[in-house]
Amino acid sequence: MTHSALVGTLHPLVRAEATAEAPGAGLEPADLEQSVWVRLLERRPRRGRAADPAGWVRAAVRAEVRAARTRARHEQAYRADVLPGGPGGSPEGIVEDADERRALRAAVDRLPGKCPLILAAMLASHDPTYREIAGELGISQGSLGPMRSRCLGCLRRMLAAEVAASGSGGMER
Repeated sequence: MTHSALVGTLHPLVRAEATAEAPGAGLEPADLEQSVWVRLLERRPRRGRAADPAGWVRAAVRAEVRAARTRARHEQAYRADVLPGGPGGSPEGIVEDADERRALRAAVDRLPGKCPLILAAMLASHDPTYREIAGELGISQGSLGPMRSRCLGCLRRMLAAEVAASGSGGMER
């Protein structure tokens, strides 16, 4: 089966499964659907055709939902009032937190491509929705989640390298 025939055959099933499973995981159906298509594209060249494409789609949707739930359990919402240097914190804590926020903003500004814009939009004080951010940046709503993940991964690697370099005497604070 050709790639376009496979997409045409599986598209209704991917959309239906994503639409059914996304609300329970707190996801946008389009984001879940896109994640499944990415998983399919990553899989095809290495492993060939699945014996049961419909079963594979169902399993892939459920795997993406489980991964999203795991990420949600580990993520914490940003709240300024619970930061150590937040209201009522020590002057030293306030200064240290401000330094950390400046360092984080500087690291975000050094990210490649649209990453600085994406992360800045997501950290906006008015807490915009994915739809609002996608419209503001001129990108599709479905690609915003994967782009955010790539940007955060890049930021994580950048900061880890900087921390490792500062620990070995390469960078000083």
